[in-house]
Amino acid sequence: MSSDRVTLEVSERGADQVGSRRVRRLRKEGLVPGVLYGKGHTRAIVVDERRLRSVLTGPSGLHAIVDVVIEGQTTPHHAVLKDFQRHPIRGTMTHVDFHEVRLDRPIQASVTVQFVGESPGAKQGGIVQQVSRDVQVEALPTGIPEHVELDISELEVGGTLRVEDLAAIDGVTFLDDPQTVLASCSIPRGITELEEEEAEAEAAEGVAEGAAAEPSDESADTGAE
Repeated sequence: MSSDRVTLEVSERGADQVGSRRVRRLRKEGLVPGVLYGKGHTRAIVVDERRLRSVLTGPSGLHAIVDVVIEGQTTPHHAVLKDFQRHPIRGTMTHVDFHEVRLDRPIQASVTVQFVGESPGAKQGGIVQQVSRDVQVEALPTGIPEHVELDISELEVGGTLRVEDLAAIDGVTFLDDPQTVLASCSIPRGITELEEEEAEAEAAEGVAEGAAAEPSDESADTGAE
């Protein structure tokens, strides 16, 4: 759960730290520009890139409740990660957005689905496919799960598992349509076609053998004489 709390110290960006050229300079200095969205206010902030990565890769991951402390202030702003961007090559954080929340009011979030158990269909040669990797949930900020588990131990060949098959979690509401498919198990197409061809060949052989075993009309007449 995201009940783990982490503190992130940030600074407000001044007028001299706004604009593409100044933002590039901040990034060269190892700083990440961002925005803290709150009720009735929006603050442009800047944070140390290493510290930010440390916070977002902690036990609660991207669903951590972050106590954002602005330099010069003592009251933390409880916030959750809204969005972030990475450098396409270096992988470093280049921008971050936080959304201030109240801990006593539910929020909505997207969480990943992880499989648990072993599918009997897979043992029979089937391929288990994850159709949907995320589900939308609603819960208090401290109750958003890091992920939800989907038990596939009863997933047979030709079967599917849906949102309605997820185990209930106290305080968490699944927002997706209960019929949304999350996982399926099927035989690879090439194997299915081969089995069909083999079945057709066996059926053809059976017909040929049956025809060969029936006596011809000429043989029947000769026997009668």
